[in-house]
Amino acid sequence: MLWFYESFFPVVWTAFFVYWQIKAIHTKTTQRLEPGASRIFRVLVFLMAIVLLATTSIPLPWLYLQLWPSGLWPFWLGAALTVAGLLFAVWARVHLGRNWSRSVTIKQDHELITTGPYALVRHPIYTGILAGFLGMAIAISQVRGFVVLALIFFAFWIKLRMEEEWMRSQFGETYATYTRHSSALVPYIL
Repeated sequence: MLWFYESFFPVVWTAFFVYWQIKAIHTKTTQRLEPGASRIFRVLVFLMAIVLLATTSIPLPWLYLQLWPSGLWPFWLGAALTVAGLLFAVWARVHLGRNWSRSVTIKQDHELITTGPYALVRHPIYTGILAGFLGMAIAISQVRGFVVLALIFFAFWIKLRMEEEWMRSQFGETYATYTRHSSALVPYIL
């Protein structure tokens, strides 16, 4: 049974990543693409996150401090939050359709999507992925899980700010109105 607890999160995240790669094939043509440096920055942040989550041999003992006792409750609460978050991101990805891109872009015939999960928050994919990392942090019950969450949040916040600027330039007052009636990541909070 230990193998289940050890493999649950890697299997869930791998399935999510594979789905994401498959869905990336059929998107609209890109008209404007963010600079390579910001894309490289996000890749490096995600690689740091993977290393922090995958190993227990980084010579910084404070990363492995237990915040609460590990056990079934933190594991299952974290697992439920991770799955729910990633499913929310998948719902947003499906709803976005061919307008999606892994980088900040303006697509040919780009549409402003404000329905479905986008009626709840402007960046539901980030919300879902962040919820997934929060779930892992709860399950791991160690400081390193929350360090990873903070790193991912920081990378997404930088990307989100660029996206919002580009959406304002592309959709003008329509986007400004949308931002006044919706939160970026957490409804009614952030």
